[in-house]
Amino acid sequence: REAAAIGARAFALNLTDPSRWKSPAIPASEAEAFRAECALAGFTAAQILPHAGFVINAASPDARKLKLSRLALADEMNRAALLGLGMLNFHPGAHLNALPVEDALARVAETINITLAETPAEVSLIIENTAGQGTSLGRDLHEIATILSAVSDSARVGVCIDSAHAFAAGYDLASDEGYDAFWQEFDREIGRDRLRGMHINDSLKACGSRVDRHAPIGRGMIGRHFFERLMADSRTDGIPLILETPDPALWTEEVVALQQMAMKENI
Repeated sequence: REAAAIGARAFALNLTDPSRWKSPAIPASEAEAFRAECALAGFTAAQILPHAGFVINAASPDARKLKLSRLALADEMNRAALLGLGMLNFHPGAHLNALPVEDALARVAETINITLAETPAEVSLIIENTAGQGTSLGRDLHEIATILSAVSDSARVGVCIDSAHAFAAGYDLASDEGYDAFWQEFDREIGRDRLRGMHINDSLKACGSRVDRHAPIGRGMIGRHFFERLMADSRTDGIPLILETPDPALWTEEVVALQQMAMKENI
């Protein structure tokens, strides 16, 4: 209802309390009501990109927390299926200086393989890139490609690019040259068909800062030109573009501005 009220054509949501390992089950009546509300507002599964809980660490070096992470990820996949959704976005996790990066990436792939084997085939896992804060994995596209290369059921795994994360990780999306270089690397390392959604945010911090701080569209270090290019880019057609900007009072304005940018290309 909130998404429809501000004119959005896609939305994200949490399927659990993102700061807890376990949440109450979704009653069948609530799942049915959710499906009905989505149909009424015209939202299909392709327009909805739920976000997994932040406690999940698919690379955890701690055996107990790794088990909890895998249970939580599978639970969220099952919740997505119950709600009629087709995707679940998650962060790949962190090695916490307790594993070599290569081993941590392999552990993420193992977590994905286990999760896919235990969950409904209609739901895909979507890996989100990170800003590289601390020991977070997925800072560069090669790390994500390394995870993907070790996934058995590749058809059920895609990628979500967060613009603020990419910029903070060192990809200069603010310049035309940097924008082109980023997508060329994406196509080379991952493949255009793997892009299943985006989080489109400006960045409060500078390129390469490795600090994850989002800013409203056009009011950060990336700047408006990036979003104008992105909305005119055919690679963003047909995938959910999700705002994670910090000021709810600006969301309607941002949605309208982005839709106008997209319409300019179609005139």
